[in-house]
Amino acid sequence: MIYVDPSILERVNKWLTPFFDDKTQHTIKEMIAHDPQGLEDSFYKNLAFGTGGMRGIMGVGDNRINKYTLGKNTQGLSNYLKKQFSNEHIKVAIAYDCRHNSKELAQVVANVFSANGIEVFLFSDLRPTPELSFAVKHLNCHCGIVLTASHNPPEYNGYKVYWQDGGQLVPPQDGEIIAEINSLEYSDINFKADSEKIQSIDSEIDNAFAKASIKNGSFNTSEKAKDNLKIVFTSLHGTSITMIPKVLEQAGYKNVTIVEEQAQPDGDFPTVASPNPEEPEALKMALELADKKHADIVIGTDPDCDRLGIAVRDTEGQMTLLNGNQAMILKTHFLLEAYKKADKLNGKQFIASTVVSTPMMQKLAQSYQVIYKEGLTGFKWIAKMVKDFPELEFIGGGEESFGFMVGDFVRDKDAVTATLLACEIAAQKKEAGSSLFEYLQSIYEEYGIYKEHLVSLVKKGKKGAEEISEMMTTLREKPFTEIAGSKVIRFEDLQKQLATTFPSKTTQKLDIPKSNVLIYYTEDGSKIAMRPSGTEPKIKFYMSVQSQATGEAAAKQLEKKIKNISTHLNIN
Repeated sequence: MIYVDPSILERVNKWLTPFFDDKTQHTIKEMIAHDPQGLEDSFYKNLAFGTGGMRGIMGVGDNRINKYTLGKNTQGLSNYLKKQFSNEHIKVAIAYDCRHNSKELAQVVANVFSANGIEVFLFSDLRPTPELSFAVKHLNCHCGIVLTASHNPPEYNGYKVYWQDGGQLVPPQDGEIIAEINSLEYSDINFKADSEKIQSIDSEIDNAFAKASIKNGSFNTSEKAKDNLKIVFTSLHGTSITMIPKVLEQAGYKNVTIVEEQAQPDGDFPTVASPNPEEPEALKMALELADKKHADIVIGTDPDCDRLGIAVRDTEGQMTLLNGNQAMILKTHFLLEAYKKADKLNGKQFIASTVVSTPMMQKLAQSYQVIYKEGLTGFKWIAKMVKDFPELEFIGGGEESFGFMVGDFVRDKDAVTATLLACEIAAQKKEAGSSLFEYLQSIYEEYGIYKEHLVSLVKKGKKGAEEISEMMTTLREKPFTEIAGSKVIRFEDLQKQLATTFPSKTTQKLDIPKSNVLIYYTEDGSKIAMRPSGTEPKIKFYMSVQSQATGEAAAKQLEKKIKNISTHLNIN
């Protein structure tokens, strides 16, 4: 007889009551009989909100994305909205991506909202995530939902919640909503839709978003420069195909070649192992096409179109991929220079990034005498900065994981406007006889070379979650005193909100929300951070090294330093 943990069975039995449909109950019974490990992974906990909302594998159970877990989220959110806006006509906007079941799950979410008397604006077809953020503000909605799992594997889906400002939920509000959700039973969900409260939206919002994107992402590039820039673009089977070609064309870029094999939205992502522009392999087809077309720049976006990968030609004429930090530095430097030339810098502007991104962002801020703000991983924290400091103007900012935000008309990372910005920079540099690659080298010449590297260790299921927890506990309780031969001079534990300085061992309180992140700073200027992913079964190690020396020899020395750090951490 197959053994199933009694605590798991107690949770399972709730799903075998008449409230749940026959198909769900049949699937659970099959798992009880034949797949106890799968049953445990599906039910051992409630699916939780992470850095990018709620993401998980689709299937039955409390720890899976399905109509019941998302229905419960939406019922709890409906209750919260009605308490917060008791005397208002409540409106929400809903979008979804290319993933399996996204359209059906979006309809479930719309049904639950409408059943609770809330007016719903539901996109008629898949749309980029940043367009949902825009739509929330454009339609004066109280909140927004997008059904997406970003770049996760095909078996995943997700649920991201946006508030009135177009930004994602942040503490303490997220905790209040989660408490509301957790107070419910599944039987409390009202699935009975009021179709009169559900309105389809499409071209009107598309046109307004495209117009706003062009306004924020254009910087006086000549028509000749635009005509001369050769662009290869791939949507990696995702939502960006609905918006980026349109925006580039309307902005004046006519020389755009699309990777047709990857243009059709498809939740299986058949031409790539992972639809993640952080992975060089994801842009392989685009790079091959770029060589055939003698293109200057390659752009590839993730499935929900909030992050982009960029490849440019190096000094040897070979296509080279920029990492997220490099792309962020290029775009931020260009924006700062544009503001400076327009005499728009008066000490009331800021740029922003995250604790695991390159320290070079702070150097840029100091150089241009703008304010630098740093938050936890996830663009919801940058959106919160914009909201919390209305007296300041947000120029732009990003994070190492290929996200960037231009201005504040969208309150999340936005690959549509960031793509246009990247093309503006590339076109202007080419017209001036230079290139994006040479532009990056010139920035390094001025500020010193910074090199970053990310290692992600995948640990799936309940056992993997336990392993990640044990690793973080060990790293926290037995911190390194030196890393790869360089003494640790500062150790930050964001969970405890404490920083310890060495060798004095003095401590200070950190003014940052609690998060399961550890950061080491070493004597030679290196920065090493560790954190469990909030959206994937991974633990991530971020390494940043720097040198005031420039040139190829210095760059190779930094690569060697990163290898030594990886060896020391045993994550090669």
